[in-house]
Amino acid sequence: MTKTWKTLPLATALAASAAFLAFGPAPKAFGQQKGKQAKAAAPQIGVQKVQGNVYMIWTPTGNVAVSVGDWGAFVVDTPAEGLSDAVIAEIRKLSDKPIRYVVNTSIDHTATNAAISRAGAPVTGGNLGAVAFENGATIVSHENVLYRMSNVPEGQKVPNADALPTTTFNEGQKEIFFNEEPVLIMFQPEAHTDGDSVVFFRRSDVIAAGDVFDMTSFPKIDIAKGGNVQGVLKALNLILDICVPRHEQEGGTYVIPGRGRLTDEHDVLEYRDMVTIIRDRIQDGIKKGQTLAQIKAAKPTYEYDARWGSTTGAWTTDMFIEAVYKSLGGK
Repeated sequence: MTKTWKTLPLATALAASAAFLAFGPAPKAFGQQKGKQAKAAAPQIGVQKVQGNVYMIWTPTGNVAVSVGDWGAFVVDTPAEGLSDAVIAEIRKLSDKPIRYVVNTSIDHTATNAAISRAGAPVTGGNLGAVAFENGATIVSHENVLYRMSNVPEGQKVPNADALPTTTFNEGQKEIFFNEEPVLIMFQPEAHTDGDSVVFFRRSDVIAAGDVFDMTSFPKIDIAKGGNVQGVLKALNLILDICVPRHEQEGGTYVIPGRGRLTDEHDVLEYRDMVTIIRDRIQDGIKKGQTLAQIKAAKPTYEYDARWGSTTGAWTTDMFIEAVYKSLGGK
């Protein structure tokens, strides 16, 4: 059952946490010393216990979810180039067992698949079948991720073949039982891309959302890779259907976004409502025959720009508006 459209004010504690992560100094544990310059420019990453078996490792380029237990480590998404050693070091602090699985929620979280996989060891047999590889953790994704990574012109070799997913699925969901809990890898068609997945650690009650939910910006919709605003909204509604709050939309099920701080149902609800309102405004403009330039001039994102928008960088407000416009059939 889809959640209602009502929203509540942000909780003080979560707002304070967001402000700290956005503006506060990095803790001393990350290599910063008050009044002194750090000797080495080590990547600033942090680890947060979520609940159950699951931890969140946040990095400057995105979040990594890790389940640890007696069976080993289960990793969701790999960090950008240059961050894999630091992330592996943090995983080693959480568990001395091998990394067994690496799941990619989209093609945009595959940059260090090879390094993270090589730091682990495969599971043979079990409910993934006999994945008989000599080295490395099993890399799992939707088949569209594998297709896009391996789709090169005829006669050319696939670059970094060690990073390719070794186990894929093509519809519905992939189910893995690991660390004494079911892990559901749920395909979200035509969302951020055409190969997105949302990962649900069922007993721990934690969702790794990937890039369909980004606490640092409007959702990134990659039209060239099959993305669509309607698919993003379907994925957000799925997450809301899974979430069960502890009290007044807070606590209970926790959601690890693709980027940004740890969240719960309330945050996803606010985000879903925001995307829906903007989608409807742009759709109304298209029905009135407005051009993309006219819709941008009408500022359909106006009251959300201060929180989610940007005029510079890899993903701007104008790019988001254009992606939604094209998603809805705008020419």
